Amino acid sequence: MQKVYTKIESIVGNVVTVRSEGVRYGDIAMVGDSFANVIKLDKDIVSLQVFAGGQGVSTTDPVKFLGRPMMVSFSDALLGRIFNGAGVPIDKGPELTGNMITIGGPSFNPARRIVPKKMIRTGIPMIDMFNTLVESQKLPVFSVSGEPYNQLLARIALQAEVDVIILGGMGLKYDDYLEFRNTLEKGGAMSHTVMFVHTASDPTVECTLVPDMSLAVAEQFALAGKRVLVLLTDMTNFANAQKEMAITMEQVPSNRGYPGDLYSCLASRYEKAVDIEGAGSITILGVTTMPGDDVTHPVPDNTGYITEGQYYLKGGRIEPFGSLSRLKQNVNSSTRDDHRALMDAMIKLYAAYKECMEKRSMGFLMTEWDEKLLKYGELFESRLMDLSVNIPLEEALDLGWEILAECFEPNETGLKTALIKERWPKKDAIA
Repeated sequence: MQKVYTKIESIVGNVVTVRSEGVRYGDIAMVGDSFANVIKLDKDIVSLQVFAGGQGVSTTDPVKFLGRPMMVSFSDALLGRIFNGAGVPIDKGPELTGNMITIGGPSFNPARRIVPKKMIRTGIPMIDMFNTLVESQKLPVFSVSGEPYNQLLARIALQAEVDVIILGGMGLKYDDYLEFRNTLEKGGAMSHTVMFVHTASDPTVECTLVPDMSLAVAEQFALAGKRVLVLLTDMTNFANAQKEMAITMEQVPSNRGYPGDLYSCLASRYEKAVDIEGAGSITILGVTTMPGDDVTHPVPDNTGYITEGQYYLKGGRIEPFGSLSRLKQNVNSSTRDDHRALMDAMIKLYAAYKECMEKRSMGFLMTEWDEKLLKYGELFESRLMDLSVNIPLEEALDLGWEILAECFEPNETGLKTALIKERWPKKDAIA
């Protein structure tokens, strides 16, 4: 039975308080015509955050508790649709009300999880070849403001070999939202994509709901046997929204003002990544912007303890140093026999190129070996690291061999003789 109250005790910003009993934390209510959720309980004093904000709310507006947490509709009709953080369509399509599911549920039992062993191809060499994205993995993209992380996610959404893409945008600029939508529509990917979008001008509380909505829908698709890739941007905006909510609830702040349960807030979302035995999977790739390029900032710092590696986006490229997919060894052996060895050799030589660059900048004389490294580094960056490069893994591996052959003699690469005999390009092929 729904309870209705007609007396609001106070209105402070977006938070209203009423006196009520039998209400649970996280329950949804209607304040006038706007959704609100219970954010604080103090005996019979209930604080609710109004999604649409407190402007226009009167102390005589009715408050109706719905007796349930936030829910979202689930069906195949979600595909191709765009919703806001409250689950309301923003694409001028019909509202969906059937088969409502609760958001924010528990993650899968870790003891029942399958060891990840399938590759998700993206067509991006710095991912597929050097830091392979593995099905059911959880990985952040560490970046600073101004880097093309949203463009990277849009490209992954277009090219990733999965069944369903779910994009959760938090604190997006309106231009970024339009770019995502236009890119996916022009690329023909909207037919298997669901978007939950919170823009910077939307209510803060909706920002905190976007990951839960995205992952609740992803879970249902995965249970139906689909391979689902969830793209979240930006988790720092999500954490900042949690921080703002904590201040509203007068919680004692922790590191840099963030709530003390920041780790749990992030972990409960990332831990939804899973490969379900006999069904589908959920893979999570989430952007985490680092204020001031500070990896010790609470959000990236906590994220690093939860996730299985990271991609560092710097200078418009995925950096090979610092970037890490801890599960790549689970799939590298099943792609091509030269994958792991070639990857290791090329990264070692690129590290030597970086040292050579430092020597040159300090005025040291360049040896013949140094000149080879300089040539190699330039080819590596332009042909493999550049994010505009779009080739399958097998072509990327062949290109890696060609770059080595252009710059070095076979015995200078550190690769095994048997592998060199099998894979080293013929001179006429390079020409």
